[in-house]
Amino acid sequence: MKNRAHYTILSDLFRYPDSDYKEKVKRIEDLMIANYPAIYMDALPFFNYIKEEDLYKIEEVFSMTFHIQAICFLDLGYVLFAEDYKRGEFLVKIKDEQRKVNNDCGNELADNLPNILTLMTKMEDLNFLDEFAIRIVKPALEKMLEEFDLARIELKNKVRLKKQKVLLMPDEENRNIFQYAIQALRAIIVEDFKSVKYHDPKIVPTLGGNFIKNCSTGCSVPESPKK
Repeated sequence: MKNRAHYTILSDLFRYPDSDYKEKVKRIEDLMIANYPAIYMDALPFFNYIKEEDLYKIEEVFSMTFHIQAICFLDLGYVLFAEDYKRGEFLVKIKDEQRKVNNDCGNELADNLPNILTLMTKMEDLNFLDEFAIRIVKPALEKMLEEFDLARIELKNKVRLKKQKVLLMPDEENRNIFQYAIQALRAIIVEDFKSVKYHDPKIVPTLGGNFIKNCSTGCSVPESPKK
């Protein structure tokens, strides 16, 4: 794909809500209406919530989704590898890729989702971008979405209550509202990269290993077909 500027715009969905957050989301809404109308309709509950809710409440729901007793996390290395050593190696390589394109990651890690989306906008090797989107970003988003399963959330809450003795009272009505944003982003990547084909794109440890080993020389070559 040639036009990738919208990934920087989409990254604002997952930055901590500031005073301009509603305006940024409106810009994303307009972008999706114009370019991804079906995906927009699926994400409509999220956009309606952002329009109607006070900013302090949006901040609270964002924090309870991604930060404090989080449902899922925004650092893709952790999403893909948890505490495995590959997480550190992945982060080192992502830092190198961010450095190559002079992307300022601010106070967040280089593999934080907004920084990853901005990186996708700036990557010069489009073959690498294809593999990165399909074999890194898409599986990570899918793993994030798995964490919104109610049974998983209930289990996490039980463990936290046992260990921490404190469980923040969730906003039962709106706590999962950012699930719609993650689903929309995944759907946009699927649409944008629908012509890209890789074998076993969901084998995350393998794709992570290939990325770690080969990114210094490019990792755009797909795996050989299985016989």
